[in-house]
Amino acid sequence: MHDTVPDAEAHEGGPDEPAYDPAAPAPLTVPRTPTGNPDVDAALDRLADADHLATDGHLEVYEDVHRGLRDALTALDARPGPPAPTRHPTTAPQ
Repeated sequence: MHDTVPDAEAHEGGPDEPAYDPAAPAPLTVPRTPTGNPDVDAALDRLADADHLATDGHLEVYEDVHRGLRDALTALDARPGPPAPTRHPTTAPQ
């Protein structure tokens, strides 16, 4: 029996496919379910950008998403709502 060395194309997936590089960016394919809030959905959609970046580029995306989510939460606090009670509801008026 002859020991043969496999040709390079067998490890690279053929001439039409790029060689497998374990350090190359790979999509995480984490499903993102729409929330119904356009600001939150836009921030979550931004996470898909990390799928095409090397690891050292993820931090910028994650910080941007964090900033967007924080801004969306801050905007919820700024919306007008019912006035805050001025006295405890069980105390008698003075």
